[in-house]
Amino acid sequence: MNKGVKNLLFYTGMLAVCSILAYGIIHWGAGFETTAVPTPEPDKGAGHFISEGFSIFTRSIDENARTPISVLLLQVITILFVARVFGYLFTKMKQPSVVGEIVAGIVLGPSVLAQAFPGVSDFLFSPESLGNIHILSQIGLIFFMFVIGMELDMAEVKKKFNETILISHTGTFFPFICGMAAAWFTYPYYAAQTTPFVPYALFIGISMSITAFPVLARIIQEKGLAKSHLGTLSLASAANGDVTAWCLLAIVIAIAQTGTFVGAVYTILFAAAFLLFMFFVLKPFLNIIGNIYHNREVVNKTIVAFMFLILIASAYATETAGIHALFGAFMAGVIMPSHIQFRKILTEKVEDVALSVFLPLFFVSTGLKTQIGLIHSPAEWGVCLLFIFVAVFGKIIGTALPARFTGESWKNSWYMGALMNTRGLMELIILSIGYEMKILSPSIFTMLVIMTLVTTFMTGPLLAFIKLCCGRKSAALPGRFPHQFRLLLSFGRASNGKTLLNVAQQVFAKGEKALDITALHLTVGTEVNPMHTENFESVSFAPILEEAQQLDLSINTRYDVAYDAGQQIVSIVNREAFDFLLVGAGLSLSVSPQDREASKFTDAYQWMYPGHLLKDKTQQFIHQAHSSVGIFVNRDFERATEVVVVLKNARDVFLLEYASNLIAFNRARIYLSELGDKVEKNKLSEGNVRAFLNTYPQTLFVRSAALPVELLSKQNFMLISYETWLDISGHEKETLQSMPSTLIIKKRKL
Repeated sequence: MNKGVKNLLFYTGMLAVCSILAYGIIHWGAGFETTAVPTPEPDKGAGHFISEGFSIFTRSIDENARTPISVLLLQVITILFVARVFGYLFTKMKQPSVVGEIVAGIVLGPSVLAQAFPGVSDFLFSPESLGNIHILSQIGLIFFMFVIGMELDMAEVKKKFNETILISHTGTFFPFICGMAAAWFTYPYYAAQTTPFVPYALFIGISMSITAFPVLARIIQEKGLAKSHLGTLSLASAANGDVTAWCLLAIVIAIAQTGTFVGAVYTILFAAAFLLFMFFVLKPFLNIIGNIYHNREVVNKTIVAFMFLILIASAYATETAGIHALFGAFMAGVIMPSHIQFRKILTEKVEDVALSVFLPLFFVSTGLKTQIGLIHSPAEWGVCLLFIFVAVFGKIIGTALPARFTGESWKNSWYMGALMNTRGLMELIILSIGYEMKILSPSIFTMLVIMTLVTTFMTGPLLAFIKLCCGRKSAALPGRFPHQFRLLLSFGRASNGKTLLNVAQQVFAKGEKALDITALHLTVGTEVNPMHTENFESVSFAPILEEAQQLDLSINTRYDVAYDAGQQIVSIVNREAFDFLLVGAGLSLSVSPQDREASKFTDAYQWMYPGHLLKDKTQQFIHQAHSSVGIFVNRDFERATEVVVVLKNARDVFLLEYASNLIAFNRARIYLSELGDKVEKNKLSEGNVRAFLNTYPQTLFVRSAALPVELLSKQNFMLISYETWLDISGHEKETLQSMPSTLIIKKRKL
């Protein structure tokens, strides 16, 4: 008896014994029952039994769907889906995704959903269910503020403190005073009956002075300013200003709790003692831990739990002291070990859940408080416009003038003002605190939420407007470089970069001009944490830099974060006068098993069709780039020693220049494959082909109506023009499946 049969017999016997024992236990246990056993109803037939069972099932579904946990889970599902959709739409509009998520919160609130579908709104967001959402959103904010604190590079803030102190503090205090003036103007009409003037004025002031550091950092990345003087100065000023603003917020909350400055003295003294303890007692101790535990191998659960304990204890201390838990969470992030690797590891453990799950709950929680219908008269909309004007004027003027005073150009000064005017999520946090403390009425809260959206949304257009008004630093970039062949090599995966570099060297190195290569890698997305970009950059460029060293090539590297990778690449090629753009082909022609499997799902019906390669970003490069474009199809490429050059029309003879380079570099053997009938053949530039054959007599020249399969299968490289590829890929797709590594070239129009 084999092992499989024995296992089956044992399994069957085990099930039989367990079934008998279960029946016996149930039968004997029923004898202990003391409650009356219901009299069985007479049999009404199978149909009645099925109907009654289904009714019981549907009642059970309805009851279970209304339990607190079911409602909460449905709320989370709805919120995450709608927030992702709006975030994606606003990203496509080249806006930070946070703007879309804020709008998603408003859409799910009383301003839209409750008006359009009141029954759905009452079921999803009934008043008794909102407490759970609020608690979860507050937990998410605590983690978020912890991450924001860790994103602040205090060493960089200290380094640029003298440069930024005037800019950051003027950019904080000037809009603060402007906000207080606006509060004085609006208080008699909107808050005199509900709150004292002092806390109202202070909260309006602080709401005008905040800058959304995370959104600002991501905008600077996307604009390619991260390593520029303007970018580093703006980030340092924003970081300095945010620390000041949050300390100022702690004082404002303390005063708001008591109503007077005198009553808040002890709270402010506690805050000062808290900061001294955090920076001069706890931070040095944590730095020692960070210097020991700074890689994934040694950062264990105990260390992570200890850091979370500090976070929660810090938030608890400031919450009980009346300053707010978010201030404690922010300061806990600031004092985390300064070792950048430790901060990256800790950020990764917190950030994804905090930003992806908990923050959308906060947006909806805010949206449920935002009732745009409360602003219904022209006067109220006038007050809303007043808040927007004061916020924009105070922040831009308060930043631009001191920046100009410190020696920055007017263009950079206005740029900094526009960047600092970004408010985003940080503003919503402050507004929510004021709303919960009943300092901001629902109508004022709604006006300030609209102000937040407008000032965040306008950052991109305002930067473009300043650029248009102030012009470029130089009239124009220089034209083509006469003694250099400038090649932009753009790659996604790190492993693809080294392959493309090999192709570039073999095809272009022996040309008439010196080869100048720039390797470009883009991280796509608007939510990339600035702390992680350095790591992304080093990991992505490590293989290609190692390959360049082995090939004895000097290359330039360039890293950017982009909303739209295709548009960014085209912009770089056209703006910086590159001669050639070299990119890899898509999934459909990859030899990687994983890519082949993925391509089945991305293009279930045409994944074997080579012409499908030329789509999406590749089409964008072909039609928009001013340079020549090369699309490389990798089929286990190593060296181009046996090369077939496909010629179909007179326009294809430019490929002979690249074939000459391959002969000079690799001693490559060239096979010229001339396609088409007699009429097309007469259109070929016979002189160029004849000259090539005379110069390289070892070249094999083949004429055929179609690509010869035998020839393709024996070669390791193919050169073909983009136009010819389009001509033959439709009717010779079977032949092309056996093609070698191929470079498809679209020649630049002169």
